[in-house]
Amino acid sequence: MRGSMQSTATRASADELQRLRAQVDRMQGRKLDAPVLPVAPPLAELLPGGGLRPGAAYSLSSSTSLLLALLAQASQTGSWCGVVGMPRLGAEAAESMGVDLSRLVLVPDPGQRWLAVTATIADVLPVVAVRPSGRAPDGEISRLAGRLRERGAVLLVQGPWPQAEAVLEVGEPGWAGLGRGHGYLAERTVTVTSSSRRWPVARRRRLLLPDAAGRIAEAPSLLSRVEPRPEVVADPAERRDVWSKAG
Repeated sequence: MRGSMQSTATRASADELQRLRAQVDRMQGRKLDAPVLPVAPPLAELLPGGGLRPGAAYSLSSSTSLLLALLAQASQTGSWCGVVGMPRLGAEAAESMGVDLSRLVLVPDPGQRWLAVTATIADVLPVVAVRPSGRAPDGEISRLAGRLRERGAVLLVQGPWPQAEAVLEVGEPGWAGLGRGHGYLAERTVTVTSSSRRWPVARRRRLLLPDAAGRIAEAPSLLSRVEPRPEVVADPAERRDVWSKAG
């Protein structure tokens, strides 16, 4: 009887926890089954829901290639993207990673008003990327989060950001294409790690960022298939003949 009561209580607690999580997701506009903005297939498994969730913020490492890879698919499918506070980001590099320049707005130097500029752009564009030039007050960050949820905009931040939907980091880089004193850098292999409060453990993928065509792709496996060598069994008579000649 006692075991049955404890089991019932455990199920009730689990159901209540699930109900509360669903309620929070509805309040924040972040239902797991809500439509997301598409990303390149190699990145889909690294993002909760398989894409960029409207109303959510994402914290990225300082990799420009990763940022452009996240913007590419969204811009190609019709979403306007804004980039704030990145004066060294070039249009040619963005286009080579697949970003549609006709749907890209650049604000290279917003000064100390980067947060206000970001919030203004989030009112009209569905995807906004920013590199903060300083620490923002918690109250301003909360107001921006509310505006993102209200407008259904996505925020990509190069740097730490509170309550991020996911944190994406790039590490373990390796270049290919150079020989001994000759050749050109052709592609870069990196490990992208994604941490999210929606997952119990971080996810890691080895990707080409960029590949030889300048885009993002899955890195090939380091292990190639090795065919087993057929076992050769010598005839006993031949074996005796060899030993007799050796003697």
